[in-house]
Amino acid sequence: MPESTLSSRTVLVTGATSGIGYETARQLAERGATVLLHGPTAEETQAAADRLIATSDVKADQLVTHCADFGRLEEVEALADQVIAAHPHLDVLVNNAGMAAPEQHTMTADGNEVAFQVNFLAHYLLTRQLEPALTTDPGGRVVNVSSSLHRSGSIQWADPNRARRYSRLAVYAQSQLALTVFTADPRVTAVSVHPGVCDTALLPLYAHEGVTAAEGAAHVVRLCDPAVEIVNGAYYDRGVRMEPAPAAREDRTIRRLSALADLLVGRTA
Repeated sequence: MPESTLSSRTVLVTGATSGIGYETARQLAERGATVLLHGPTAEETQAAADRLIATSDVKADQLVTHCADFGRLEEVEALADQVIAAHPHLDVLVNNAGMAAPEQHTMTADGNEVAFQVNFLAHYLLTRQLEPALTTDPGGRVVNVSSSLHRSGSIQWADPNRARRYSRLAVYAQSQLALTVFTADPRVTAVSVHPGVCDTALLPLYAHEGVTAAEGAAHVVRLCDPAVEIVNGAYYDRGVRMEPAPAAREDRTIRRLSALADLLVGRTA
C-alpha cells in the first residue's frame, strides 16, 4: 500500500488499546496517517500510544489520544465533541470497539444491555455526532468492524435488551447484525468488514485458533485507504465483498433500527 495514499488522512479508531484496533492504528500510522486513538480510559489509551511509539516506526505527533467508556453514552457524546473541536475534518471513522457479552444479563447506567450498547449503540451515536466532521471528499468513509456471526443474529424489536431470554451468543450476534444493518444507512458512506477469526479476546466466540490481530487489521486498513474503491453499504469478509444477512438489505429494517437506536441513545432527530 503506497504511503502517500494515507499520509494526509486523519482516522479515528475506536477500541485502539488492544487487538485489532491497536494493530489497525499501528498500520495506519506506519503508513503516515494521523490516528486518533480511542480507549476506555486515559491511562489505557496513553499506554497504547506509548507502546506504539516504542515498538514501531510511528512518531508521537501522529497520535492523538481520546478516552470514553462506551458503557456511558454521555462519554460517547463528549468524545464526539472533543474530536470535532480538535479535528473538524475527519477522513475515516473505524468503529472497532467491541466486547463479548457477559455471562449474566447486564445493563448499563443508560438502561441498555451492555454488549448491545458497547458494540452498536455507542458507535451509532458516535457516528451520528461526528457527521459534521466526516468528510465528503473522495475516500471519506466509516468502516464498521463487524463479524460473520451477524448472520446468525436477529434483532428482538420488542426486547432488544434480551431481558426475557438471555443468551451470550445471541446477544453478541444481535449487536453485530445491528452494526451491519447500520452500515447500509444512506446518511454516511460506510462499509462493514469481518476481519477474519483472530487471536484476540473475542476468539472464544468463534474458534480455538485464529490468525494474528495484525492479519485481521490489514483487512480493516485496506478499506480505510482512499485508493481502494468501495461500494457504499457493502459488507466485506476479509478482502472479498460478500452479501450480508438479508436484513442488512431491507429498507424497512434499516429505518426501524435507526428509529430504535435514536430512542435508546436519546436522540430526537
